[in-house]
Amino acid sequence: MSTASTSRRDGPNIPLVIACGCLIALISFGPRSAMGLFFQPMTEARDWSREIFALAIAIQNLMWGIGQPIAGMFADRFGTWKAMAIGAALYAAGLFLMVDAQSAVALHVSAGVLIGLGVAFSSFSLVLASFGRTVSPEQRSLAFGIGTASGSLGQFLFAPLGGALIAGIGWQQTLIVFMGLIALIPLLAIALKGKAAPPSSDQAVADQSLTSAMAEAFGTRGFILLTIGFFVCGFHVAFITVHLPPYIADLGLDPSWGATSIALIGLFNIVGSLASGYIGGRYSKPIFLALIYLARAVVIFGFIMLPVTPVSVLVFSALMGLLWLSTVPPTSGLVAVMFGPRYMATLFGFVFLSHQIGSFLGVWLGGKLYDETGSYDAIWWMGIALGIAAAIIHWPIQEKPVDRLAQQAAE
Repeated sequence: MSTASTSRRDGPNIPLVIACGCLIALISFGPRSAMGLFFQPMTEARDWSREIFALAIAIQNLMWGIGQPIAGMFADRFGTWKAMAIGAALYAAGLFLMVDAQSAVALHVSAGVLIGLGVAFSSFSLVLASFGRTVSPEQRSLAFGIGTASGSLGQFLFAPLGGALIAGIGWQQTLIVFMGLIALIPLLAIALKGKAAPPSSDQAVADQSLTSAMAEAFGTRGFILLTIGFFVCGFHVAFITVHLPPYIADLGLDPSWGATSIALIGLFNIVGSLASGYIGGRYSKPIFLALIYLARAVVIFGFIMLPVTPVSVLVFSALMGLLWLSTVPPTSGLVAVMFGPRYMATLFGFVFLSHQIGSFLGVWLGGKLYDETGSYDAIWWMGIALGIAAAIIHWPIQEKPVDRLAQQAAE
């Protein structure tokens, strides 16, 4: 039997890896994307200010970001399944403790710290890293788009599911249902079991250490710009996810439009993510990212300048959905192009940390400034300015491997 046929037989089952990875992305992204639906019932039940709940979700986003590089290092060293199992346990514990959170501290620990770390160890970032080492370089961008779209499908499904469950059985029992779904992640992650393999002994370039990989990345201008730019994506996405439902209700629309808007964003994000994976594999990723951020600024500007009606909510949600996580395939793809798949989970984890710092500020400032001014106007305008800045930041990034990989390819 030939070596090639043996390798194919012993290698990963790519369709199974893709299918299970997509289900994990769907399940892990779903409950946390529906957190905005718990905003009003929990604050009313506990007599909390908006800032208390907003700070909990801000902490969740920050802990997700802080935990992501750690989760990436863990997965690169010990394997994806072990990381996913830890993440599912933390995620489920956070949802369970959130049910009986009676104080702000309890909410911040459960909904903030535990769920944030749980998402870090079970999110689509690790799924994409698994895809990156499983599929061919030519198919990576499309695979990243499929994985990201699966997270969007989770948002689309969990927004109406969460809204219906909260209305039917209450917000506390809804959290228990979500906890049960999170428990499925370790089973699905069995198909993703494994870690990035070092280069074979006959390769010309010796295996790179994690420390060396991090030094190389942070010494690369394009990586720094990519990391700074992804901050803006987090700011936009987190603010809108948490504060759009109450913003819509404040302006006199039925609260159900909040759930509808989040679901519609998720639905159109499926299209946007798949299209992004396709476009990113054929055209310049940096320029494509610049256009996405510029388009976000234009869409937000149009939304806040026009009267908020059911029609404007639907149009805004659809357009923002197309741009929602369409940043992820080209961003993760650039990391893979620059540095290869060996430490992709770790390096993309650092890029994602910047995203989550932006998420923290978007959620927290939204609640804080609303409590102080009674309006979200300042945050909307801040989002427009950041979108323009991100477009400028991404334009000069060069889509090419670092010198180490270029020399290896030449040999």
